[in-house]
Amino acid sequence: MPERGMITKRRKRALLVTITTLAVSALARAPASAQGTTSIGGYGDAVYMRDFQSKMSTIDLERLVLFVGHDFTKTVSLVSELEMEDAKVTGGEPGGEIAFEQAYIRFRLDPGHSIVAGLFLPRIGILNEDHLPTSFNGNERTLVETFIIPSTWRELGVGFYGSNDILPVEFSFAVVNGLDASAFAHGSLIREGRFEGRNASANNLALTGSIQYAVSAWRLQVSGYYGGSVGLSPSAADSLRLAGGPFGTPVGLVEADVQFARGPLSLRALGTLVSIPDAGAINSAFGSNTPTSAYGGYAEAAYDVVSAPGASDGARLTAFLRYERLNLNATLPANGIPDPELDQHHIITGLGYAPIRDIVLKADVRFSWRSGSDGSNTTFLTLGLGFSF
Repeated sequence: MPERGMITKRRKRALLVTITTLAVSALARAPASAQGTTSIGGYGDAVYMRDFQSKMSTIDLERLVLFVGHDFTKTVSLVSELEMEDAKVTGGEPGGEIAFEQAYIRFRLDPGHSIVAGLFLPRIGILNEDHLPTSFNGNERTLVETFIIPSTWRELGVGFYGSNDILPVEFSFAVVNGLDASAFAHGSLIREGRFEGRNASANNLALTGSIQYAVSAWRLQVSGYYGGSVGLSPSAADSLRLAGGPFGTPVGLVEADVQFARGPLSLRALGTLVSIPDAGAINSAFGSNTPTSAYGGYAEAAYDVVSAPGASDGARLTAFLRYERLNLNATLPANGIPDPELDQHHIITGLGYAPIRDIVLKADVRFSWRSGSDGSNTTFLTLGLGFSF
Protein backbone atom coordinates (compact mmCIF):
# COMPACT_ATOMS: atom_id res chain seq x y z
CA MET A 1 0.00 0.00 0.00
CA PRO A 2 1.56 3.32 -1.01
CA GLU A 3 2.51 5.72 1.70
CA ARG A 4 0.37 8.81 2.27
CA GLY A 5 3.25 11.15 1.38
CA MET A 6 3.74 9.54 -2.03
CA ILE A 7 0.05 10.03 -2.88
CA THR A 8 0.28 13.71 -1.91
CA LYS A 9 3.34 14.27 -4.15
CA ARG A 10 1.62 12.60 -7.11
CA ARG A 11 -1.44 14.82 -6.64
CA LYS A 12 0.78 17.93 -6.51
CA ARG A 13 2.54 16.94 -9.73
CA ALA A 14 -0.81 16.28 -11.43
CA LEU A 15 -2.11 19.62 -10.23
CA LEU A 16 1.02 21.40 -11.52
CA VAL A 17 0.65 19.76 -14.95
CA THR A 18 -3.01 20.79 -15.06
CA ILE A 19 -2.20 24.42 -14.15
CA THR A 20 0.58 24.59 -16.75
CA THR A 21 -1.70 23.18 -19.45
CA LEU A 22 -4.43 25.68 -18.61
CA ALA A 23 -1.92 28.57 -18.67
CA VAL A 24 -0.58 27.60 -22.09
CA SER A 25 -4.13 27.27 -23.42
CA ALA A 26 -5.05 30.70 -22.03
CA LEU A 27 -2.04 32.31 -23.70
CA ALA A 28 -2.94 30.69 -26.98
CA ARG A 29 -6.46 32.12 -26.70
CA ALA A 30 -5.28 35.53 -25.43
CA PRO A 31 -6.25 38.63 -27.44
CA ALA A 32 -3.82 39.71 -30.12
CA SER A 33 -3.12 42.91 -28.10
CA ALA A 34 -1.13 40.79 -25.62
CA GLN A 35 1.07 39.67 -28.51
CA GLY A 36 1.43 43.07 -30.23
CA THR A 37 4.71 44.49 -31.49
CA THR A 38 6.29 47.84 -30.63
CA SER A 39 8.57 49.82 -32.94
CA ILE A 40 10.84 52.78 -32.18
CA GLY A 41 12.26 55.39 -34.56
CA GLY A 42 12.80 59.10 -34.96
CA TYR A 43 14.55 61.92 -36.74
CA GLY A 44 16.42 65.13 -36.03
CA ASP A 45 18.60 67.88 -37.41
CA ALA A 46 21.26 70.37 -36.32
CA VAL A 47 21.87 73.60 -38.25
CA TYR A 48 24.46 76.38 -38.46
CA MET A 49 23.22 79.61 -40.09
CA ARG A 50 25.08 82.78 -41.03
CA ASP A 51 23.09 85.97 -41.73
CA PHE A 52 25.39 88.14 -43.81
CA GLN A 53 23.23 91.24 -43.47
CA SER A 54 23.18 91.30 -39.66
CA LYS A 55 26.62 89.64 -39.45
CA MET A 56 25.22 87.13 -36.97
CA SER A 57 25.69 83.36 -36.81
CA THR A 58 23.68 80.79 -34.89
CA ILE A 59 23.96 77.05 -34.36
CA ASP A 60 21.13 74.94 -33.00
CA LEU A 61 19.91 71.41 -32.48
CA GLU A 62 16.62 72.35 -34.13
CA ARG A 63 14.71 69.25 -33.20
CA LEU A 64 14.85 65.65 -32.10
CA VAL A 65 11.71 63.59 -32.57
CA LEU A 66 11.20 60.15 -31.05
CA PHE A 67 8.64 57.81 -32.61
CA VAL A 68 6.93 54.98 -30.76
CA GLY A 69 4.41 52.78 -32.55
CA HIS A 70 2.54 49.75 -31.35
CA ASP A 71 0.47 47.20 -33.26
CA PHE A 72 -2.23 45.97 -30.93
CA THR A 73 -3.58 43.70 -33.65
CA LYS A 74 -3.15 43.39 -37.40
CA THR A 75 -5.77 46.13 -37.85
CA VAL A 76 -5.36 48.42 -34.81
CA SER A 77 -2.18 50.37 -34.08
CA LEU A 78 -0.84 53.38 -32.17
CA VAL A 79 1.31 56.08 -33.81
CA SER A 80 3.08 58.64 -31.61
CA GLU A 81 5.89 61.17 -32.02
CA LEU A 82 7.34 63.32 -29.24
CA GLU A 83 9.36 66.35 -30.39
CA MET A 84 11.87 68.50 -28.56
CA GLU A 85 13.04 71.71 -30.22
CA ASP A 86 16.22 73.71 -29.55
CA ALA A 87 17.78 71.04 -27.30
CA LYS A 88 16.70 72.56 -23.99
CA VAL A 89 13.63 73.93 -22.25
CA THR A 90 14.11 76.36 -19.36
CA GLY A 91 11.28 78.10 -17.57
CA GLY A 92 11.10 81.84 -18.15
CA GLU A 93 13.47 81.75 -21.11
CA PRO A 94 12.54 81.94 -24.82
CA GLY A 95 13.17 79.00 -27.12
CA GLY A 96 12.77 75.30 -26.65
CA GLU A 97 9.61 73.26 -26.81
CA ILE A 98 8.48 69.76 -25.96
CA ALA A 99 5.31 68.68 -27.72
CA PHE A 100 3.59 65.68 -29.21
CA GLU A 101 3.73 65.88 -32.97
CA GLN A 102 1.35 62.95 -33.37
CA ALA A 103 -0.57 60.63 -31.09
CA TYR A 104 -3.38 58.70 -32.73
CA ILE A 105 -4.94 55.28 -33.19
CA ARG A 106 -5.22 53.83 -36.71
CA PHE A 107 -7.95 51.34 -37.56
CA ARG A 108 -7.27 49.51 -40.84
CA LEU A 109 -10.55 48.61 -42.47
CA ASP A 110 -8.81 46.78 -45.32
CA PRO A 111 -5.46 47.17 -47.16
CA GLY A 112 -6.64 50.34 -48.89
CA HIS A 113 -8.77 52.10 -46.27
CA SER A 114 -8.22 53.23 -42.69
CA ILE A 115 -9.61 55.52 -40.01
CA VAL A 116 -7.43 57.57 -37.65
CA ALA A 117 -8.49 59.19 -34.39
CA GLY A 118 -6.45 61.47 -32.13
CA LEU A 119 -3.74 64.05 -32.80
CA PHE A 120 -2.57 63.73 -36.41
CA LEU A 121 -1.17 65.65 -39.39
CA PRO A 122 -3.79 66.26 -42.09
CA ARG A 123 -2.66 65.65 -45.66
CA ILE A 124 -2.13 69.26 -46.78
CA GLY A 125 0.71 70.13 -49.17
CA ILE A 126 3.89 68.10 -49.64
CA LEU A 127 5.81 68.49 -46.37
CA ASN A 128 3.13 68.40 -43.68
CA GLU A 129 3.04 64.60 -43.57
CA ASP A 130 6.50 63.84 -44.99
CA HIS A 131 8.92 66.28 -43.33
CA LEU A 132 11.91 64.11 -42.45
CA PRO A 133 15.16 66.04 -43.00
CA THR A 134 16.28 63.20 -45.28
CA SER A 135 13.27 63.65 -47.57
CA PHE A 136 13.54 67.32 -48.63
CA ASN A 137 16.31 69.45 -50.09
CA GLY A 138 17.94 72.24 -48.13
CA ASN A 139 18.28 72.68 -44.40
CA GLU A 140 15.10 74.72 -44.01
CA ARG A 141 11.65 73.45 -44.77
CA THR A 142 10.19 75.53 -47.56
CA LEU A 143 9.07 78.94 -46.36
CA VAL A 144 5.74 78.58 -48.17
CA GLU A 145 5.07 75.36 -46.23
CA THR A 146 6.18 77.00 -42.98
CA PHE A 147 4.19 80.25 -42.96
CA ILE A 148 1.39 79.96 -45.55
CA ILE A 149 0.75 76.26 -44.84
CA PRO A 150 2.02 75.92 -41.25
CA SER A 151 4.57 73.11 -41.11
CA THR A 152 3.72 70.07 -38.95
CA TRP A 153 0.13 71.30 -38.73
CA ARG A 154 -1.56 68.82 -36.41
CA GLU A 155 -4.93 68.95 -34.73
CA LEU A 156 -7.27 66.62 -32.86
CA GLY A 157 -9.99 64.84 -34.78
CA VAL A 158 -10.99 61.88 -36.90
CA GLY A 159 -9.82 61.17 -40.44
CA PHE A 160 -10.52 58.70 -43.22
CA TYR A 161 -7.84 57.62 -45.71
CA GLY A 162 -8.44 55.49 -48.77
CA SER A 163 -7.42 54.49 -52.26
CA ASN A 164 -9.21 53.44 -55.42
CA ASP A 165 -8.91 49.88 -56.70
CA ILE A 166 -9.34 50.91 -60.34
CA LEU A 167 -7.58 54.29 -60.66
CA PRO A 168 -4.21 55.26 -59.08
CA VAL A 169 -5.97 57.65 -56.72
CA GLU A 170 -5.59 58.20 -52.98
CA PHE A 171 -7.84 60.44 -50.92
CA SER A 172 -8.35 61.69 -47.39
CA PHE A 173 -11.02 63.47 -45.41
CA ALA A 174 -10.90 64.65 -41.80
CA VAL A 175 -12.86 66.57 -39.19
CA VAL A 176 -10.61 68.40 -36.70
CA ASN A 177 -10.85 71.27 -34.22
CA GLY A 178 -10.65 74.77 -35.68
CA LEU A 179 -8.20 77.65 -35.20
CA ASP A 180 -7.85 80.43 -32.62
CA ALA A 181 -8.13 83.84 -34.31
CA SER A 182 -6.98 85.64 -31.15
CA ALA A 183 -3.49 84.13 -31.70
CA PHE A 184 -3.09 85.13 -35.36
CA ALA A 185 0.09 87.19 -35.60
CA HIS A 186 1.41 89.73 -38.05
CA GLY A 187 4.05 88.07 -40.21
CA SER A 188 3.08 84.48 -39.45
CA LEU A 189 -0.54 84.44 -40.65
CA ILE A 190 -2.51 81.57 -39.05
CA ARG A 191 0.51 79.66 -37.75
CA GLU A 192 0.21 80.74 -34.11
CA GLY A 193 -3.53 80.08 -34.20
CA ARG A 194 -3.10 76.30 -34.19
CA PHE A 195 -4.07 74.50 -30.98
CA GLU A 196 -1.80 71.49 -31.69
CA GLY A 197 -3.73 69.30 -29.27
CA ARG A 198 -3.48 71.57 -26.24
CA ASN A 199 -6.79 72.59 -24.63
CA ALA A 200 -8.31 73.01 -28.06
CA SER A 201 -11.75 74.56 -28.34
CA ALA A 202 -14.30 72.21 -29.86
CA ASN A 203 -16.89 74.96 -30.30
CA ASN A 204 -15.46 75.52 -33.77
CA LEU A 205 -14.54 72.80 -36.25
CA ALA A 206 -12.68 72.37 -39.53
CA LEU A 207 -12.83 70.08 -42.53
CA THR A 208 -9.77 69.00 -44.50
CA GLY A 209 -9.48 66.84 -47.59
CA SER A 210 -7.08 65.78 -50.31
CA ILE A 211 -6.96 63.77 -53.50
CA GLN A 212 -3.76 62.43 -55.09
CA TYR A 213 -3.32 61.03 -58.56
CA ALA A 214 -0.17 59.08 -59.46
CA VAL A 215 0.73 58.18 -63.02
CA SER A 216 4.14 56.99 -64.21
CA ALA A 217 6.74 59.27 -62.59
CA TRP A 218 4.21 61.98 -61.71
CA ARG A 219 2.20 62.63 -58.56
CA LEU A 220 -0.45 65.36 -58.52
CA GLN A 221 -2.42 66.52 -55.49
CA VAL A 222 -5.12 69.00 -54.54
CA SER A 223 -5.90 69.57 -50.87
CA GLY A 224 -7.90 72.05 -48.81
CA TYR A 225 -8.98 73.27 -45.40
CA TYR A 226 -12.07 75.15 -44.22
CA GLY A 227 -12.83 75.86 -40.59
CA GLY A 228 -13.95 78.30 -37.93
CA SER A 229 -11.49 80.45 -36.00
CA VAL A 230 -13.58 81.59 -33.01
CA GLY A 231 -14.13 78.91 -30.39
CA LEU A 232 -15.66 81.23 -27.82
CA SER A 233 -19.06 80.99 -26.18
CA PRO A 234 -21.87 82.73 -28.11
CA SER A 235 -21.96 85.64 -25.67
CA ALA A 236 -18.18 86.12 -25.75
CA ALA A 237 -18.13 86.00 -29.56
CA ASP A 238 -21.01 88.49 -29.77
CA SER A 239 -19.24 90.88 -27.39
CA LEU A 240 -16.29 90.96 -29.81
CA ARG A 241 -18.61 91.22 -32.82
CA LEU A 242 -17.27 87.95 -34.21
CA ALA A 243 -19.23 85.07 -35.70
CA GLY A 244 -18.94 82.01 -33.49
CA GLY A 245 -20.22 78.48 -34.05
CA PRO A 246 -18.62 75.53 -35.81
CA PHE A 247 -17.53 77.46 -38.92
CA GLY A 248 -17.87 81.06 -37.76
CA THR A 249 -15.21 83.61 -38.79
CA PRO A 250 -13.89 81.07 -41.30
CA VAL A 251 -10.43 80.41 -42.67
CA GLY A 252 -10.11 78.71 -46.04
CA LEU A 253 -7.00 77.28 -47.64
CA VAL A 254 -6.54 75.57 -51.00
CA GLU A 255 -3.35 73.97 -52.29
CA ALA A 256 -2.19 72.19 -55.43
CA ASP A 257 1.16 70.52 -56.02
CA VAL A 258 2.94 68.29 -58.51
CA GLN A 259 5.98 66.05 -58.08
CA PHE A 260 8.09 64.23 -60.66
CA ALA A 261 10.86 61.70 -59.98
CA ARG A 262 12.68 59.59 -62.55
CA GLY A 263 16.25 58.41 -62.20
CA PRO A 264 18.48 61.15 -60.79
CA LEU A 265 16.05 63.98 -61.67
CA SER A 266 13.27 65.22 -59.41
CA LEU A 267 10.94 68.21 -59.71
CA ARG A 268 8.46 69.81 -57.31
CA ALA A 269 6.03 72.71 -57.55
CA LEU A 270 3.35 73.95 -55.17
CA GLY A 271 0.91 76.84 -54.98
CA THR A 272 -1.41 77.80 -52.14
CA LEU A 273 -3.93 80.50 -51.21
CA VAL A 274 -5.38 81.41 -47.81
CA SER A 275 -8.62 83.36 -47.46
CA ILE A 276 -9.84 85.06 -44.24
CA PRO A 277 -12.95 87.00 -45.31
CA ASP A 278 -13.68 88.36 -41.80
CA ALA A 279 -10.14 89.66 -41.25
CA GLY A 280 -11.47 93.15 -40.53
CA ALA A 281 -13.55 91.87 -37.61
CA ILE A 282 -10.55 89.90 -36.29
CA ASN A 283 -8.40 93.04 -36.40
CA SER A 284 -11.04 95.07 -34.57
CA ALA A 285 -11.25 92.42 -31.86
CA PHE A 286 -7.57 91.55 -31.42
CA GLY A 287 -5.48 94.17 -33.30
CA SER A 288 -3.49 91.51 -35.14
CA ASN A 289 -3.34 93.10 -38.62
CA THR A 290 -4.71 89.89 -40.14
CA PRO A 291 -4.92 89.96 -43.96
CA THR A 292 -7.94 89.08 -46.03
CA SER A 293 -5.79 86.82 -48.20
CA ALA A 294 -2.24 85.49 -48.50
CA TYR A 295 -0.56 83.30 -51.08
CA GLY A 296 2.64 81.45 -51.80
CA GLY A 297 4.27 79.09 -54.24
CA TYR A 298 7.57 77.48 -55.14
CA ALA A 299 9.25 75.45 -57.85
CA GLU A 300 12.26 73.20 -57.33
CA ALA A 301 14.57 71.10 -59.48
CA ALA A 302 17.07 68.60 -58.08
CA TYR A 303 19.61 66.24 -59.64
CA ASP A 304 21.47 63.39 -57.96
CA VAL A 305 24.92 63.62 -59.53
CA VAL A 306 26.19 60.45 -57.82
CA SER A 307 23.27 58.24 -58.79
CA ALA A 308 23.41 59.46 -62.40
CA PRO A 309 23.84 56.75 -65.07
CA GLY A 310 27.32 55.28 -64.89
CA ALA A 311 28.01 56.49 -61.33
CA SER A 312 28.77 54.10 -58.49
CA ASP A 313 25.94 52.88 -56.27
CA GLY A 314 25.45 53.77 -52.62
CA ALA A 315 25.90 57.42 -51.66
CA ARG A 316 23.84 60.31 -53.01
CA LEU A 317 24.98 63.84 -53.81
CA THR A 318 22.02 65.99 -54.77
CA ALA A 319 22.24 69.50 -56.18
CA PHE A 320 19.07 71.58 -56.11
CA LEU A 321 17.67 74.99 -56.98
CA ARG A 322 14.40 76.37 -55.59
CA TYR A 323 12.50 79.63 -56.08
CA GLU A 324 9.89 80.67 -53.52
CA ARG A 325 7.38 83.49 -53.71
CA LEU A 326 5.08 84.40 -50.82
CA ASN A 327 2.99 87.36 -49.73
CA LEU A 328 1.66 87.17 -46.19
CA ASN A 329 -0.67 90.16 -46.60
CA ALA A 330 -1.64 90.07 -50.26
CA THR A 331 -4.96 91.84 -49.60
CA LEU A 332 -6.01 93.70 -46.46
CA PRO A 333 -9.32 94.80 -44.93
CA ALA A 334 -10.06 98.49 -44.49
CA ASN A 335 -8.45 98.50 -41.03
CA GLY A 336 -5.33 96.61 -42.17
CA ILE A 337 -1.87 98.18 -42.29
CA PRO A 338 0.25 97.39 -45.40
CA ASP A 339 3.67 95.86 -44.78
CA PRO A 340 5.77 95.45 -47.95
CA GLU A 341 8.30 93.38 -45.97
CA LEU A 342 5.88 90.47 -46.09
CA ASP A 343 5.95 90.41 -49.91
CA GLN A 344 8.98 88.15 -50.36
CA HIS A 345 11.11 86.33 -52.91
CA HIS A 346 13.68 83.65 -52.09
CA ILE A 347 16.17 81.67 -54.17
CA ILE A 348 17.76 78.69 -52.44
CA THR A 349 20.49 76.53 -53.92
CA GLY A 350 22.78 73.93 -52.42
CA LEU A 351 23.97 70.37 -52.04
CA GLY A 352 22.92 67.41 -49.95
CA TYR A 353 25.31 64.49 -49.41
CA ALA A 354 23.89 61.24 -48.06
CA PRO A 355 26.63 58.67 -47.33
CA ILE A 356 23.81 56.28 -46.43
CA ARG A 357 20.07 56.55 -46.91
CA ASP A 358 19.18 57.83 -43.43
CA ILE A 359 21.92 60.44 -42.87
CA VAL A 360 22.42 63.62 -44.88
CA LEU A 361 24.90 66.51 -44.75
CA LYS A 362 23.54 69.73 -46.24
CA ALA A 363 24.94 73.07 -47.40
CA ASP A 364 22.84 75.77 -49.02
CA VAL A 365 22.63 79.51 -49.65
CA ARG A 366 19.40 81.53 -49.55
CA PHE A 367 19.11 84.85 -51.33
CA SER A 368 16.09 86.81 -50.05
CA TRP A 369 14.61 90.10 -51.10
CA ARG A 370 11.46 91.94 -50.15
CA SER A 371 9.32 94.66 -51.62
CA GLY A 372 10.12 96.98 -48.69
CA SER A 373 10.87 100.66 -49.15
CA ASP A 374 14.60 100.01 -48.70
CA GLY A 375 14.59 97.07 -51.12
CA SER A 376 16.26 95.02 -48.40
CA ASN A 377 18.24 92.00 -49.53
CA THR A 378 19.55 89.27 -47.24
CA THR A 379 21.82 86.30 -47.81
CA PHE A 380 21.99 83.26 -45.55
CA LEU A 381 24.53 80.42 -45.52
CA THR A 382 23.25 77.26 -43.83
CA LEU A 383 25.13 74.07 -42.97
CA GLY A 384 23.36 71.13 -41.39
CA LEU A 385 23.14 67.49 -40.43
CA GLY A 386 19.93 65.50 -40.68
CA PHE A 387 19.09 61.91 -39.79
CA SER A 388 16.19 59.52 -39.45
CA PHE A 389 15.93 55.98 -38.09
